[in-house]
Amino acid sequence: MDTRDVLIIGGGPAGLSGALVLARARRTVTVVDAGEPRNAGAGHMHGFFTRDGMPPERLLETGRTEVRGYGGEIVEGTVTRAEEGFVLTLAGGARLKGRRLLVTTGVTDVLPDIPGLRERWGREVQMCPYCHGWEVRDRKIVVLGTSPNSVHQASLVRQWSPDVTFVAPKAPDGEDAARLDARGIPVVASEVRRAVVEDDRLTGLELADGTVLGCDAVFLAPTWVAKDGLLTDLGCELGEDGFVKADQTGRTSVPGVWAAGNVVAPAGQVVMAAAAGSMAAAMINADLIEEDVAVHLAASA
Repeated sequence: MDTRDVLIIGGGPAGLSGALVLARARRTVTVVDAGEPRNAGAGHMHGFFTRDGMPPERLLETGRTEVRGYGGEIVEGTVTRAEEGFVLTLAGGARLKGRRLLVTTGVTDVLPDIPGLRERWGREVQMCPYCHGWEVRDRKIVVLGTSPNSVHQASLVRQWSPDVTFVAPKAPDGEDAARLDARGIPVVASEVRRAVVEDDRLTGLELADGTVLGCDAVFLAPTWVAKDGLLTDLGCELGEDGFVKADQTGRTSVPGVWAAGNVVAPAGQVVMAAAAGSMAAAMINADLIEEDVAVHLAASA
């Protein structure tokens, strides 16, 4: 079994960005990609300068081509096991070994159990106004109170439209109520039964009393579940937020293991994930150089 300099698990923006940096640094690098991008349901991505409006799949296709152009390897598959010494076992039984490991497996967005929402996720149902607010500017928008951050989210969304309504089972009180009032955001206290869709387009939300609150878009804060099983299997320490701890370079508590992108920073946009992958790759390359120097010095002592 050949040993690569770096194995990267996850072929999204963070993983491909890291692979590009490492391949250009003349490192042998293999990316293992399960083909499950977080933004698969979105038609376009935004906020990435020079790439604004590009379909997410085209970004990944371009990234794969660039990585391969510098000798990087991309393997389609799922890693089922990671062992000490950075030996990975894939679902089909293939095994890979690396000197360093970069994990960029991302996060799963768990939505509230409201019929119809999941089917519109990435379309009219979104979470990030910086990513998709412009596309629904001046439209009727509902923000669902699904987390402690929902009031903040509603305040943000109000920047893109004057017609924003906050919907939650219980109306906010105290400072949260004052903040919504300051932004001119009315509150509807109700459960939501389902998303109303007509002609393949979200047109409203049916409330508990059967009335339909018309809207063109919905923003909500999903529950984030990191795809970090391989990191925890290797013994990486978790932070108070439940996500694997990594420093600003992506270095985890386990020597030789880095993590970048949404797996450790779930709120990061595509451009942020790509930057994190690039930073981690540079630090991994430096770490490998230090190891090579130490081995040489020990041998010549």
